[in-house]
Amino acid sequence: MRSTDTILTRRGFLGASIAATVAVTGAVSGCSDQGGSGSASGSSAAQATSQVIVAMNAGSEPAAGFDPLVAWGCGEHVHEPLIQSTLITTDRDLNFVNDLATEYLCSDDGLVWTFTIRDDVVFTDGEPLTAHDVAFTVNAVAKGTTSEADLSMVDQATAVSDTVVEIHLNKPYNALLYTLAVLGIVPEHAYGDGYGANPIGSGRYMLEQWDRGQQAIFRANPDYYGEAPLIERVVVVFMDEDAALAAVRAGQVDIAYTYATHSEQAFDGYELVAYDTVDSRGMSLPTVPTGGTKMDGDAEYPMGNDVTCDVSVRRAINMGIDRQAVIDHVINGYGGLAYSVGDGMPWSSDDMRVDFDADAARALLDEAGWVLGDDGVRSKDGVRAAFDLWYSSDDSVRQAIANEMANQLAGLGFEVTPRGGSWDEIYPHEFEQPVLWGWGSNSPVEVYELNYSSGWGNYACYESETVDAYLDQALAQTDIEASYEYWKRAQWDGTEGIAPQGAATWCWIANVDHLYFKRTGLDVADQKPHPHGHGWSLVNNVDRWSWSEA
Repeated sequence: MRSTDTILTRRGFLGASIAATVAVTGAVSGCSDQGGSGSASGSSAAQATSQVIVAMNAGSEPAAGFDPLVAWGCGEHVHEPLIQSTLITTDRDLNFVNDLATEYLCSDDGLVWTFTIRDDVVFTDGEPLTAHDVAFTVNAVAKGTTSEADLSMVDQATAVSDTVVEIHLNKPYNALLYTLAVLGIVPEHAYGDGYGANPIGSGRYMLEQWDRGQQAIFRANPDYYGEAPLIERVVVVFMDEDAALAAVRAGQVDIAYTYATHSEQAFDGYELVAYDTVDSRGMSLPTVPTGGTKMDGDAEYPMGNDVTCDVSVRRAINMGIDRQAVIDHVINGYGGLAYSVGDGMPWSSDDMRVDFDADAARALLDEAGWVLGDDGVRSKDGVRAAFDLWYSSDDSVRQAIANEMANQLAGLGFEVTPRGGSWDEIYPHEFEQPVLWGWGSNSPVEVYELNYSSGWGNYACYESETVDAYLDQALAQTDIEASYEYWKRAQWDGTEGIAPQGAATWCWIANVDHLYFKRTGLDVADQKPHPHGHGWSLVNNVDRWSWSEA
């Protein structure tokens, strides 16, 4: 397979505390010292200087700094790294397009990817970027232990010349392209301890200032090889939800994240905007009975659930949940029905869809021997239809979804206890109790990780040689479009799969829109569908943002 162009991949709060307001003022006033808009009257200054101030979730601040070899760009919440260039990237429709690469091809056996790169790119220290830097970056991730990017399938990357690099794989793996689209290239000569705090890159922006726990300031790279950014300066302030809303009310930021629970609020000079996502909320359903254990890294946790191990229970849950009611009641209509981890993506199967039918769900449970008791809770062979539903306690939307799910499932004869906790409290239960997760990526790899027998996200503890074979075949295709059929077969091939009429390993509920309060006059251009993570994906295209004339 050769590419010189594209490969088609897809056809707050009014009562905020004084303390929060002080935190907002402190963070943003640090920006105003640099010539930005540090007050409610500063928006015109921001426009005049081509600056934007973005309020981002505090959890979006990269703990290890702006280092692609750790998590910047390629971590759990993937996004374009801004400071660094990538070999390829994606356009608005999620087609692969070239960045550093001018062309690339894959060998017939799928084991060697060859990239030819531009010869006119320099790092911000003036040194040229060559294929040796690309090989260094790929090898560092593949052989290291600190990166959140998965390049375990890479055997070796080799610079054939200054403009040609070969990436040799230990198995065919076309999803390599999805990782390379967010993996920033670092300079071999300048990479070392402290790089994350003082990164040298070749991308659209340079890191001008980073005040940990408060803000990061980016300035346009004057030597960038591509189209010059329209926004010269980007100030990202890291805030919790209440502080971000207080900043909007005070007119101190130009765009701020928010959630559906605050969507009915209004602020002078701002409008609420919603962006499409593949940010899915779903409940994992353990498919095996209790009694075993499973490893998560170095930790060993109990595995199995005597209620959800019954496939009839899992199927009934899928057909008995009114997803539209969850969307209407919990997220004020800002979302779409979810049936998979990648609804609307070309690898998602229509067979994942399931119609809401509570009566059919009850009939299925009756037929499976789950008898409704006088207290309204079913039981079978002495097992009560009761389980916990864990969710992250710092996420108000997940809490509300968990409560709504518990209420709806009670109508089917289940006793569901929502339990909020920190992730450290949740993980020991991840293989034995349903958990309300957030997933979603502009890549099919999550279908693999959540459902492959040895997948690190296989919280359902599901094992199927048939499904594993389809997933392996999907990744082995040298033509991305040819892989879609195998991804779909893994979901349902007519007799077997993870779909609701099959193993029903998950109950997906909603794709949550990403909501923001945006200052009037700010144009954030065409947004790609946002993956899971209400953070950096917003600014993937910040170089194309603009201010309208006053």
